[in-house]
Amino acid sequence: MTDLYQAQRAMRRMRKQAMDRGVIAILDVGSSKIACLVLRFDGIRPVGGVEQIGALAGQSRFRVIGAATTRSRGVRFGEIHGMHEAERAIRTAVQAAQKMAQVRVDHVIASFSGAEPRSYGLDGQVELADSMATEADIARVLSACEMPDIGPGREVLHAQPVNFALDHRSGLVDPRGQTGNRLACDMHLLSVDAGAIQNLVQCVKRCDLELAGLASSAYAAGLSALVEDEQELGAACIDMGGGATGLSIFIKKHMIYADSVRMGGEHVTSDISKGLHVPISTAERIKTLHGGVVATGVDDREMIDLGGDSGDYERDTRRISRTELIGIMRPRVEEILEEVRTRLDVAGFDHLPSRQIVLTGAGSQIPGLDGLAARILGQQVRFGRPLRIQGLPQSATGPGFAASVGLCLFAAHPQDEWWDFDIPAERYPARSLKRAVRWFKENW
Repeated sequence: MTDLYQAQRAMRRMRKQAMDRGVIAILDVGSSKIACLVLRFDGIRPVGGVEQIGALAGQSRFRVIGAATTRSRGVRFGEIHGMHEAERAIRTAVQAAQKMAQVRVDHVIASFSGAEPRSYGLDGQVELADSMATEADIARVLSACEMPDIGPGREVLHAQPVNFALDHRSGLVDPRGQTGNRLACDMHLLSVDAGAIQNLVQCVKRCDLELAGLASSAYAAGLSALVEDEQELGAACIDMGGGATGLSIFIKKHMIYADSVRMGGEHVTSDISKGLHVPISTAERIKTLHGGVVATGVDDREMIDLGGDSGDYERDTRRISRTELIGIMRPRVEEILEEVRTRLDVAGFDHLPSRQIVLTGAGSQIPGLDGLAARILGQQVRFGRPLRIQGLPQSATGPGFAASVGLCLFAAHPQDEWWDFDIPAERYPARSLKRAVRWFKENW
């Protein structure tokens, strides 16, 4: 764990160095596509020297100067399964983005959607040495949070303080400079499978790139698809990707829960391919052009040509009604939403003040999905598109790029995490010692 703390601090320093140079790349490694955006941080001044109010407010520090996507290879369920294929796909996307930006990129911030994320809520408190809270006190209270047993083969991906309290005043965002006697902290810790992280890090290194940051794509999608009020009052972002569906819950502008369902749009395509006995490419075309989850009387009369080039006339001229297609797609979509519902119940989503649910990701573009989701999830549901950022091509403004845009915001305005503070060296490894002492007391 100490090695992880140092590695995350090293990545944060690398990100700052890359931003000081002015250029950094964003890499969203998904099961269906790999997207790369090149950002330039050149201190763009707003027109007239005044910060704009609107969709671009607060985003004038950077602009997108290169963008490229390529079909994903070697990635399943949001995790790398084929190192050589994934390396070629990442190289293709990065080189195309560099060519558009006409600049070489050495550092990337990457996101991924799988790796079986698990959320933990931690808390700790300390007495203030002085009557005023300082950054050293924040480091001490973070180190006082009891580290849970996340299990073997797991690593910490995010460890964010979500709430501070001074004496009896809770809900503080930043207690530094405020007076009190006792400082308490609530922290959200997200652990993922260590093998998935190590494979991604190795793959990025094989592409002659330096990793300057890692993030969960569910977290990144929530940053871009949720509006400010939703992040403040409580909302869930469901990122329906190709191989996995990410889930993140925000409140008070902090992520408090994240999970992943190992099903996505590719599973719907696979069901169509198996049910209609057509190739995957044909099934994807049919799903995109004619797909849906709610059948009406008109759909019985709407016929779809399956096509084909097998040479068999009867097979190549087959036709089905749209109702039959919906009958194949709907059960899988319902299964995905039921799994999401289960995870929302586990997280206690019903207790939040505002129970807004935002659907985003390329898989959320199925017609009628919002109505089906409202019936299954039983909440207010809307479709979410990523925020507008300067220089983003029109082709990259759809829901499928919510994680990529969120990663840009994560790079420009990262939230404070555990490793951003100087945890005392003698305090950090003491977690295992504390557990050993407690075990000794309980058993002897």
